[in-house]
Amino acid sequence: MKTNSNISQEQLETIERYINGTMASEELNAFETKLNSDSEFKLQVEYIKTLLTGIETQALKDQLDEFHKELPKSTFQKTEPKVRYLHFRKLVAAAVIIIALGSFWFFNQNPNEKLYSKYFSPDPGLPTTMSNTANFEFYDAMVNYKQGDYKTAIQKWEILKTKTPNNDTLNYFLGVAHLANKNRVHAISFLEKSISDKNFSFANDAHFYLGLAYLKEGNIELAKHNFKMSSFEKSQALLSELED
Repeated sequence: MKTNSNISQEQLETIERYINGTMASEELNAFETKLNSDSEFKLQVEYIKTLLTGIETQALKDQLDEFHKELPKSTFQKTEPKVRYLHFRKLVAAAVIIIALGSFWFFNQNPNEKLYSKYFSPDPGLPTTMSNTANFEFYDAMVNYKQGDYKTAIQKWEILKTKTPNNDTLNYFLGVAHLANKNRVHAISFLEKSISDKNFSFANDAHFYLGLAYLKEGNIELAKHNFKMSSFEKSQALLSELED
């Protein structure tokens, strides 16, 4: 298709906004009208979507390949599964103990911890797409973050932070990475910095995760304050449970 090789940077970024769901409603309406009336444009969008998906998938694959290269060869050697020699009754007994301990932990858990566990899941992160090459270091760390390697992502973002200490997006992702890495103190510090700008595009997200961090810390008033500042349904649900 001839248009594939003639797409401008502006067109690419417009299509990315559509794919990532970040278009304003007015732009989205105009885009979808064109999408429904221009078959060549629709093919172009599908082409770019396929490319972006492939790039992100390949980036993740390359990271995993490097990880596997660093593992000792013995990691991949076949071994006889010793578990098959265990007596069936011993397995059942072990399972009962594990379930009992898990139930004991859950029912004796602090109510705030229960709520935190119920509502917390890591931020999914940003797509690593074609026009992000200008911020390679940031998106390189984003690949680590999306793989669950929060420690490496934090280390890379910390280096970037020395250059742009007041970058709201960087502070936000450092905050959610620290929270996912079970360090609520550092998470609170970075998330508080990220919401210093009232027009921050991830403000709803930042207040939600900041509320969770304060909830985990046991500061219910600050948790409630931040949940009230977030329009997320989960924020409102948490508020409802905290006020019951």
